[in-house]
Amino acid sequence: MTTAPNRPHHVVIVGAGFGGLEAAFGLAGAPVKITLVDRRNHHLFQPLLYQVATASLATSEIAWPIRYLLRDRPDVTTLFANVSGIDAAAKRVLVDDGDALPYDTLVLATGARHAYFGHDEWEPFAPGLKTLEDATTLRRRILVAFERAERETDPARRAALLTFVIIGAGPTGVELAGTIADLAKDTLPKDFRNIDTSKARVVLIEAGPRVLAGFPDDLSAYAQKSLEGLGVEVVLGKPVTECSIDGVVYGGNRLEARTIIWAAGVRASRAAEWLGAPADRAYRVQVNPDLTVPGHPDIFAVGDTATISDTSGNPVPGIAPAAKQQGRYVAALIKARLNGGTLPPFRYKHAGSLAQIGKRKAVIDFGWLKLRGTIAWWIWGIAHIYFLIGLRHRLSVAMSWLWIHARNQRAARLITQGSSKVTG
Repeated sequence: MTTAPNRPHHVVIVGAGFGGLEAAFGLAGAPVKITLVDRRNHHLFQPLLYQVATASLATSEIAWPIRYLLRDRPDVTTLFANVSGIDAAAKRVLVDDGDALPYDTLVLATGARHAYFGHDEWEPFAPGLKTLEDATTLRRRILVAFERAERETDPARRAALLTFVIIGAGPTGVELAGTIADLAKDTLPKDFRNIDTSKARVVLIEAGPRVLAGFPDDLSAYAQKSLEGLGVEVVLGKPVTECSIDGVVYGGNRLEARTIIWAAGVRASRAAEWLGAPADRAYRVQVNPDLTVPGHPDIFAVGDTATISDTSGNPVPGIAPAAKQQGRYVAALIKARLNGGTLPPFRYKHAGSLAQIGKRKAVIDFGWLKLRGTIAWWIWGIAHIYFLIGLRHRLSVAMSWLWIHARNQRAARLITQGSSKVTG
């Protein structure tokens, strides 16, 4: 790893998610100059994004300005820009206003978006959940659906407005389904006069044979039973074949619904395309054991941008702890290289899988220990609060959850963007 004389080694990090930010934190004190580029000005705690979408938390409780987080790091320059490509031969990052950023080492932490498996035309009708904008859009659609149902006199149209479909029964889908059911049955009934919100239908559709496929069978079965106890209709083994403004088709059945949420798959950024690098079906770069891009020892890919197997041969999951571990590893390897050394290959340490089911139940798989029910819910909450940034945010989220737990009230039920339409 060489650098021109009298010039600090320049590390460019693209993306201020968990992996990118952890790499920046890990390089503190190293003889480097860091440029962190992101097309948004905030770092987002994605595991709680669904709680913004379901009116449990406000946007400010799970997001922080990037500049604020790095305000005490004079070695870090933050740029608000959109990366459009990489000129690996010239070692430059291209941004969409025509500028180019030279680098000595590049860290790609560009994240992922939802994947519609060849049906991108479904996105306007079934938005996914990856950004704050996604969350506020979904929150608006959910709340507007109840508002429109309150003044709808046609029974069929009212029923469609009060039907909520979630496609995909991974952790996000399960958490959304349970929380929407709680919202309809516990929070809203006293607020409306012409409709009974507790009779809203929440339908969770999964193409596979069970919910929470990444969890052990017994926890998956518990999650399904708990969802059904909340009134969620769980449909398994029937892929969705059509999404439209009127509803969905699955297993040959048509369901009229005005609110559809996509939680079935993700697609990585265009990083693999920019570099001509090998990628998996989700377009994640197939990185080397040290997280470098094949053929580019000066370029790393982490988080949802990359795919790599753990020691058991299974893909490292696309979750926040994995991205943070990769970011720390890359920072440590860059520092080792600057000192003329190296590190052993990256090894992922799985700390456990967690998923909430409604406001008082959760499932946790630590491998050596499996938990379910209320005790799992408390551990789930404590774990998420611990990983939030700053005491104020931890206290705010804890108070919001305690208020929901005790009074069934959600304070973030605001319809923004000024529209009374369900879609658009």
